[in-house]
Parts: sequence; structure tokens; C-alpha cells
Amino acid sequence: MSSTWGNKIRISVFGQSHAEAIGVCIDGLPAGERVDREELGRFMQRRAPGRSKVSTPRREADEVKILCGLVEDVTCGAPLAAIIENTNTRSRDYEFLKETPRPAHADYPAQVKYGGFQDVRGGGHFSGRLTAPLCIAGGICLQILARRGIEIAAHISSVGDVQDEGFDPMGLSRESLERLRAADFPTLSAEKGEEMSALILAASAEGDSVGGTVECIVTGLPVGIGGPLFGGLDGKIASAIFGIPAVKGVEFGAGFGAAGMKGSENNDPYTVKNGKIQTLSNNAGGILGGISTGMPVLFKTAFKPTPSITKPQQSVRLSTLEETELRVVGRHDPCIVPRAVPVVEAVTAIALLDALLEN
Repeated sequence: MSSTWGNKIRISVFGQSHAEAIGVCIDGLPAGERVDREELGRFMQRRAPGRSKVSTPRREADEVKILCGLVEDVTCGAPLAAIIENTNTRSRDYEFLKETPRPAHADYPAQVKYGGFQDVRGGGHFSGRLTAPLCIAGGICLQILARRGIEIAAHISSVGDVQDEGFDPMGLSRESLERLRAADFPTLSAEKGEEMSALILAASAEGDSVGGTVECIVTGLPVGIGGPLFGGLDGKIASAIFGIPAVKGVEFGAGFGAAGMKGSENNDPYTVKNGKIQTLSNNAGGILGGISTGMPVLFKTAFKPTPSITKPQQSVRLSTLEETELRVVGRHDPCIVPRAVPVVEAVTAIALLDALLEN
């Protein structure tokens, strides 16, 4: 069940990076919801590899083939299954991994767990390639949520030590939302975006990689979604987000910064505006006691640097238990953060639709 998530919306991701195809099965989608295939295709292209100088040179069309679950592009109540064919693989680049695991990758623990039978090509089922099926499911959920007035947007918050401007925690304009969706390198500050791109290219030239963070905002979510303790909305979102490969941390609102505040600084005072209760600030990130407050949901996700780098690294030869030097070959993103932006949006959409249907 490790590749299955959800309660009301149940997604199951299948495939490996170099298998014939990857895909997802989605059970629980409300019937009668139209799926705009062109819009879904545009969303998929935001994540697709080989579209930028700062991403992997592996280029895949990432064309979605929906096998079932729709009748004339409308959900019919049956599970929806969709696949993406893998067309540009170079499996020979990974033959060494069963013998010499990459530091900071799943190679070694997977070798032990699966007794050496795991698919090492391109990272197999542990690959970031499996975020494409997540984007299929999330892209459909985004369309359903938008009809209910709920919008989700994300941007590159940081790469290395370069920080972008932050979202206004009180909300996001329609213009900013559309601009981020259309951007090749989604930052709020064009200048910071250029600095981030330069940092990624510099790391790549050195045979290295760099990590960063993605900030996500949700607007239009009504108050009262979620529940206390283990039913918390923030816990549900975080659980789904940690299903994205390379995620190492999630923080909501002021996050870890709240630990250094006084209560008088962290508390969000209530007010009434246009007959509606809201807060004057949003350090809570739109969630209190696991329940949505009606304010924008705001959180950041931390991504580690790509483990596959061409710089020499120390590893071990598994057959002899001797230390050895490892030089990784193949095609890899020097920084996965830019392509992770739509993935964060997608997974957030899945979690929110699941929470709405629970409510």
C-alpha cells in the first residue's frame, strides 16, 4: 500500500522510470465532473523534463492517455486510470547501481528491502519520474476545485541561499496566479529567478546539485475543513506532500519561525470585514487545530539536492563490502525545485479534494 494514498479520493501510482509506462488509478472522483484534456496537458508540460536549461536533458512528451473512468470527458463514477509512455530511456547508464549505491538515494535501503530484485534503472519506482502520474491526478483535482472557487498556486521560494519574495499571506491576486502558471521559471521576483538559474547552472558545471524550497498558497477554501489530532488538514496535506520524492520538510504559516515568537507576535487577531470574520495576519497559515480558518492556507516544502551528481563520491561495493569511488553517469536535474512547483500544486489539490469530500 506504499504507493496508494487517500480516503475519499484514492490514488494508486504505478510504473518505474524506465518501464514501458507509468500511470495512476484514481478512485472516488465525484461523478459528473468534466475533465478538460487540453488544460490537463498544459499542466503536465509544466513538470515535463527536457524543457529548460536547468533541468535534465531527458525529454519526454508526457502525453496522458486516459484509459477509463470518463464518458465523453466527464467522470462517470468508475475509477479513472491513465498512463504516460516512457519513450526516452537509457537504462545502460544505471547498470552499476546494484553493485554501488548512490549516497543520499534509495539504492541501498531498496537493495536490502527487496533482496536485489528492485528496478535500478533511472531510480525505478523511487524516481522523480513518478511525479508525472501525481500530476495527472492532481491536475484533474485542480479543475474540480477551481469550479468550487478554490485556487492553488506555488512558486520557487528558494534555491540554495537565494530567496525569492514571499506570497502575501493574506491572499493572491488572479494576475499573480496566472503569471506563475505561465512562467518557465516560476518566481515572484524575476531578478531572484535569474540568480537562482545562475546558481543551478554553476552547480551543474561543477558536477554538483543544489536544493531549495517551494511555497504554496490555497485561496477560497472555506472555514471548517479538517479535524483535530490525526484528522488535521495540515497533517493530511503534509502526508501527501511527503509522497513526493526528495521532500525533507514541510512548515505551515510562520512554521519554525513561530518557535522564536511571543504569543502576542504569533497570534492572529480577529476582525470583521464585509460581515465576515477573518484575521488581521496569517501566521497560522490558514489552519488552527487541524481545521481551516477561512484564511489562505500557506506552507513551504523543502527539497534536498539531487543525489545523482557527477562529482566523485565515496560509496561501497556491495559484493565485497569494500569502499570505492563512485562517479554517477546519466541524465539528472541539477536542481529538482523548478519542476517540483506543479507537483506541489498537484499533490495539494489531491489532499484538499479528499478533505472536502470527507467533510
